[in-house]
Amino acid sequence: MSAETIVSIDPATGIEVEEVATATSREELEEVCRSAAAAFAQLAEGDRAFRGELLRTMADAMAARQADIVSLGVRETGLPRARLEGELTRTVYQARLFADVVDEGGHLEVTIDHAGDTPMGPRPDLRRMLVPTGPVAVFGASNFPLAFSVPGGDTMSALAAGCPVVVKAHDSHPALSVMTQGILSEAAYDAGAPPGTIGLVHGREAGARLVRHPAISAVGFTGSLDGGRALMRLIEQRPTPIPFFGELASLNPVVVTPAAAAARGTTLAEDLVLSLTGSGGQLCTKPGLVLVPQGPAGDALVNAAGDLIAERPAAILLNERIRDGYEETSAELRRIPGLRVVAEGEKPSGTGFAVAPRLLAVEARDLVVSQIGECFGPTTVVVRYAEADLAGIIGSLPGSLTATIHSEPTEDIRATVRALLPKAGRLLFNGFPTGVSVSWAQHHGGPWPATNSQHTSVGTTAIRRFLRPVTWQSAPAEVLPQELHDAYTSIPRRVDGRLVVPSPAGKEDAR
Repeated sequence: MSAETIVSIDPATGIEVEEVATATSREELEEVCRSAAAAFAQLAEGDRAFRGELLRTMADAMAARQADIVSLGVRETGLPRARLEGELTRTVYQARLFADVVDEGGHLEVTIDHAGDTPMGPRPDLRRMLVPTGPVAVFGASNFPLAFSVPGGDTMSALAAGCPVVVKAHDSHPALSVMTQGILSEAAYDAGAPPGTIGLVHGREAGARLVRHPAISAVGFTGSLDGGRALMRLIEQRPTPIPFFGELASLNPVVVTPAAAAARGTTLAEDLVLSLTGSGGQLCTKPGLVLVPQGPAGDALVNAAGDLIAERPAAILLNERIRDGYEETSAELRRIPGLRVVAEGEKPSGTGFAVAPRLLAVEARDLVVSQIGECFGPTTVVVRYAEADLAGIIGSLPGSLTATIHSEPTEDIRATVRALLPKAGRLLFNGFPTGVSVSWAQHHGGPWPATNSQHTSVGTTAIRRFLRPVTWQSAPAEVLPQELHDAYTSIPRRVDGRLVVPSPAGKEDAR
């Protein structure tokens, strides 16, 4: 039986553009994983200066190839050039930010308790820090061909931790995956990293074998709830379980208060439509459920949003599976009793993976939240609520990546904030959730089904997923990592219960 051919498809036409690769065979996968395991032995021993240099070299290499990367991405994904240029800028910045984190060293959580007497009796010398877990499998995401794929946050945070990476290329952008993996591999060589630092495999079967391979120590995944569950079932079958960090599905509820609807309903309608149709609605933070108050102000907001949706062109989605899933989910939503179509944008014509944007609405009295799941694409459901309905609706919501409140300063929203807090990993006020800044304080995760862990896949603490704690007890100095030596003072550490940070003069400052 011949190997499956991996092809690049133009989503605007649905036509195959070129053959990119063949599906990775069992023997090829074994070699990729063997190489990653060999690389781990060297990467784990490399110091923080080396890891920072590796990340910066990769960032520079991507920036130098911007024109090639963006041009290929436009052809293969159908995403606008400006969107991909912005995504590449974010991806390069992300790699450099992780390098800064590695330089700073606080992510290692170094803690030293010297031997001594305690109320419990004598205590041995204990020294704890985080160490890399091992080779990491990363599954590229369809909707972010750069920031959440081969050169994305999962890859860079794993490398920052000292873990080699094997990426399962997404079938929506296989050619871009090959190009970016080649760029990163060359950069790794230039930085002195071992072969196997970043590998690439193609095909669904290769992805299934990858998560079961004994060399893999953790999995990073961004995708559908069904896809995540399938991978989790495979991981459960391993003789040795490993952590799975999945970003899966999210409604991202938005609450518009009566005063906000009255004060700026038209502006809110404009911003909502931009948020739910941007990138074809194919963003994990797209607002999928919008709570709008009943009454004239809410009517005006919904009508204005409907008028704008009716003017929107058909949106080109990334692949046939996403297009079909959008239409199937939209049809399921429209069959819900009491739900109506407020407006529909331009209907697609011809071939390709285009769909019509839609605005749907339902009264709170007819709402069954469990019937409304994530619809990946340019659709949202507006729920018309009375004040007495709000707490009950929020209480029945599933976990999400984000929750948003639009209100006015004259309103007391504390009860709404308390109700939303258990439902999301990021709370927004008077904004929209699409657009996730990469920063030290960012959190991109949430209660199930948004993610299956309490970690983030965006921001500097994403590194924590690929590190594990180890304590050295009464260890001779020669076996300790340099960060655990008493004389090593260049990173933040907690020593005998006191936080000690480097001072500007290079000496420790105990706090």
